[in-house]
Amino acid sequence: MRTTPDRLMLVSSTEGRQWRRRTVARGMPRGGSDLLVTGEEKQRWRGFGGCFNELGWIALSGLPSRLRKAALDALFHPATGCAFNLCRLPIGASDYALDWYSHDETPGDYSLRRFSIERDRRCLIPYIREGLKRRPDMELFASPWSPPTWMKNPPVYNYGTLVWEDRVLRAYAMYFARFVREYLREGIRISQVHVQNEPLADQKFPSCLWSGEKLRDFIRDYLGPCFRKEKTECEIWLGTLNTDDHYGYAHRVLSDPAAASFIRGVGYQWAGKGAIQRTRMAWPDIPLMQTENECGDGRNTWDYAMYVFSLMQHYITNGVAAYVYWNMVLPPGGRSTWGWSQNAMITADAERGRIVLNPEFYVMKHLSAFVKPGAAVLRLEGPWSAMSVGFRNPDGSLVVGIGNMLCDRQVLHLEWEGGGAELDLDPRSVNTVVLG
Repeated sequence: MRTTPDRLMLVSSTEGRQWRRRTVARGMPRGGSDLLVTGEEKQRWRGFGGCFNELGWIALSGLPSRLRKAALDALFHPATGCAFNLCRLPIGASDYALDWYSHDETPGDYSLRRFSIERDRRCLIPYIREGLKRRPDMELFASPWSPPTWMKNPPVYNYGTLVWEDRVLRAYAMYFARFVREYLREGIRISQVHVQNEPLADQKFPSCLWSGEKLRDFIRDYLGPCFRKEKTECEIWLGTLNTDDHYGYAHRVLSDPAAASFIRGVGYQWAGKGAIQRTRMAWPDIPLMQTENECGDGRNTWDYAMYVFSLMQHYITNGVAAYVYWNMVLPPGGRSTWGWSQNAMITADAERGRIVLNPEFYVMKHLSAFVKPGAAVLRLEGPWSAMSVGFRNPDGSLVVGIGNMLCDRQVLHLEWEGGGAELDLDPRSVNTVVLG
């Protein structure tokens, strides 16, 4: 039996008022609970984070130094900010790069003599270092949006497939290993690589199509053996999958023992929310991550922020150990190089000399500021469990996130081991209860 926490803090956010803190008296609910925090522990939590993209750093660089510092502190500071500790970066250009590039665009360079991360020293590496300055324990994972164009058929960055020839496949496996090695030389450790961003996305921005069979064969016959031979200290993950087809991708790859022996986890995003439950059921011991938050349309509305909370609840309840936002910072409008406007946690408005903490900033902070790496996800029971998540931190404190998706005020009777409380939840609100 764990000791009963001696205090309860409630933090609430609505469209009109974010991050309202208050203290709620403890007392066992009358007539039973609407939400029970059981002591049953599920997966161990690894962290929250976002993606480092070129356009984000360019937006930050246009701000006065005090505002840039304020934005970075808001994202990464472990005491006052979102405390992000598990973040993503692209291998080459993402759709939020300034323009297309890879780390070796020299046709036929199978030995990768022209491989270079020089481009990353302009935007990505300074951005990452600012995060590491605030969170030295930050984990990083990386994925390509497209291989170098000369490795593809047709030889373009924005659609097509990897050329399936032995010399190309060997070179591409080494491309991953070189990326990890060159970043390590910069003092930046890449903990994981995911083979392809959204392998089912045929887009106008950098992309590449992969079948489950080709992901299996590339990992089994090329990438895994390459990392082993090169002694690359980096995990290989099956990600970032944007499909609800569990059988054609996760099941196809993990059912091959040789391929599975190299894989340390599975990453899902977007349509992957429809496959994650089956993957957890079929492979209960393999770690899962949510690898990219759905991006919205650049308007940064409270309604979309509430949808994001529902996504977080869905993924966490179905077994992920991490949740990763997409663009942490963008300029007003959030328009990509390829013409897609998307949401961001923070708007960096250089013209007006200000930063704006958008609704999704607060939704992410509602969990990331309180849930510590190593926390245990707890099983919840009751009618409100369908829009709630619970954690026990390593220090024994409890964190419960609750979304009131309804348009009227709700009274919720919360119960946990040895205690309870009556919570008054604002309409259309995100709420965090902290005990201990």
